[in-house]
Amino acid sequence: MTDLSRLTTESANDSSTEIDRLSAIEIARLMNAEDAQVPAAVGEQVEPIAEAIDKIAAQLRIGGRLVYIGAGTSGRLGVLDASECPPTFSTPPELVVGLIAGGGEALTRAIEGAEDRPADGEADLREIQLRAADVVVGIATSGRTPYVLGGLRYAGSIGAYTVGVTCNDDSELRAVVDLLIAPIVGPEVITGSTRLKAGTATKLVLNTLTTGAMVRIGKTFGNVMVDLKASNSKLVDRSRRIVAKLAEVDEATAWRTIVDCGGEVKTAIVAARGDVSPERARELLATADGHLRQVLDSLATDQS
Repeated sequence: MTDLSRLTTESANDSSTEIDRLSAIEIARLMNAEDAQVPAAVGEQVEPIAEAIDKIAAQLRIGGRLVYIGAGTSGRLGVLDASECPPTFSTPPELVVGLIAGGGEALTRAIEGAEDRPADGEADLREIQLRAADVVVGIATSGRTPYVLGGLRYAGSIGAYTVGVTCNDDSELRAVVDLLIAPIVGPEVITGSTRLKAGTATKLVLNTLTTGAMVRIGKTFGNVMVDLKASNSKLVDRSRRIVAKLAEVDEATAWRTIVDCGGEVKTAIVAARGDVSPERARELLATADGHLRQVLDSLATDQS
């Protein structure tokens, strides 16, 4: 078993040994200075992050899923990232899945001992019928969470690609994953409170994994979220403006086309830009594997 006292994330931070003597402004400045180190630590991991993005995108293209598994803060961050994909990229809820030790109740309160049972990690992956086509990202700041390790060992045993995310370089994760992402952020301001710098680093990594993979499979046009559905007032306004701009039509025409296309923004852009039916727009997008730029380039060639 890992000697937790030797983990970077469990070490004492020399900068905050007398934090209880500081004023509010001094605490804020100290924490801000520590947080400023996080992006650089993540930046050191861009190569494995990019490798993970390409693998996730490849597996999504063949019907696989992205599955996050973690405990405590790590698990909550995975569930958060998974839950943001449907509204951002119009993905089905089952495409990106977040699992947390202790289940849904653990999202709002600590479930004591849940992370210590490796068999639960395997059981939770079995429950969602994990397949070899899936990618499992195990999130464990310490690099030794039994629930995560158990899940990753099971995932590897059935042929699923496995990625570990940790903030400790010398971790048990390394031996059980295909790819390790390890931003080393150093000791926390409050010793062992890994919801701080480690949590921020984890959030940055997960943001990049899902955003990068979704871009690679055609969920954006440039930096515009075109694969969304107009499901609330904010998204209705955004969708109307996106279609008007990219299809080069007025907003009234854009909205009528969105309605005709069942709220599908990407479909509406193609339909309006190419003056084709929603059905034909969907066919063109399917032929291009969902990449809007490829369809619009083709339409521009045809119309020139």
